[in-house]
Amino acid sequence: MFSLDRWQEIYETMRRNKLRTFLTSLSVAWGIFMLVLLLGAGAGLQNGVEYRLRDDAVNSIWLRRGKTSIPYKGQQPGRRIQFHNEDFDAIRRSVDGVEHITARYYLWGEGLVSYKNKNASFEIRACHPDHKYLEKTIITSGRFLHDLDLAERRKVAVIGSAVRDVLFEQADPIGEYIAIRNIQYLVVGVFEDVGGEGELRKIYIPITTAQMAYGGANRVHQIMFTIGDASADESRRIADDAHQLLASRLRFDPNDPRALRIRNNVEQYEKVTQIFKWIRFFMWIVGAGTIVAGIVGVSNIMMISVKERTREFGVRKPLGATPGSIIAMVLQEAVLLTATAGYCGMVVGVAMLEIVSSLISSAAGKNEIFMNPSVDLGVIITATILLVVFGALAGFIPAWRAAYVNPVVALRDE
Repeated sequence: MFSLDRWQEIYETMRRNKLRTFLTSLSVAWGIFMLVLLLGAGAGLQNGVEYRLRDDAVNSIWLRRGKTSIPYKGQQPGRRIQFHNEDFDAIRRSVDGVEHITARYYLWGEGLVSYKNKNASFEIRACHPDHKYLEKTIITSGRFLHDLDLAERRKVAVIGSAVRDVLFEQADPIGEYIAIRNIQYLVVGVFEDVGGEGELRKIYIPITTAQMAYGGANRVHQIMFTIGDASADESRRIADDAHQLLASRLRFDPNDPRALRIRNNVEQYEKVTQIFKWIRFFMWIVGAGTIVAGIVGVSNIMMISVKERTREFGVRKPLGATPGSIIAMVLQEAVLLTATAGYCGMVVGVAMLEIVSSLISSAAGKNEIFMNPSVDLGVIITATILLVVFGALAGFIPAWRAAYVNPVVALRDE
């Protein structure tokens, strides 16, 4: 079946029909090539979206103040909602499902930070110890804020690595004092953050210290919390519980869409996931359609090839060729054609993705929408194998007809 003579015959057949062989191979290779590109493009889009969501905990709910738009119990619309420490404590105590919770008190604008003779402006965030779970803060030296810092209103600070590089250069900042808006803070930790350079130029201080030192009283500007492994439906229930609680405490209509702004990252991530499921499904449909077109092309070419060689098969059979040997020869040609073309399409497609990925990597920071287009080689290899199998099946019907053609009828064929 795999003799050298057989392969030589197949080679001669293809050589005599160069254009037909090339066009058939191109249709098969194009199918695999398009499948690789489509799946890679889908992965690139998904990676880009996930990269943009990388900074905040996916399982989190964020509550922001708004303005009322509906009159409620004698209160006129247009009233700005204000959170307080007591609201934060109420959510932590009363809302079932809250895992890690923090509030923020903003020192609006970038604050002037000094160390010895060096000065620079950085964003100051006042928060609770659980804030590190919301922003995926990674402590690389020292520690983060803890409850005792808040209870004693300590003047301590955790700085980003970019802040350290500007103020301290190569020196160890732990145990040193920096001045934030003319108040001395002890540096107790250095952090990295997956959110990028902007996040690394931030400084965290205890929220109680900021409220006391900068006239914040008991006000907070934002509340956010994680909800563990809660599902999207459970996250909506938790968000609604927090909404109802704050509506009751802060006296605004629970149906007022502008009084409280809620960002449910669990719900948003579920929507993004569903969108990409449909995108992948659509890309598979398009890619599979292209591959099927290639298989149909192989089938048509094999039928033409067998028709042209009808007289040849009619001569072979009286000389001792068995139906099995004729079927094997035709199938070998179909398998060789689809396997070679499919492999070439796969290699070119993967190479194209690598080129695009390297170009995107060289322009890091300029494009966060489309990143690291890649494809699972196992999936593509499986698709190529299936292509070969279906290519063989496509060649089987004309091979079967050729194998059992009557020699007399075959020799009369024109």
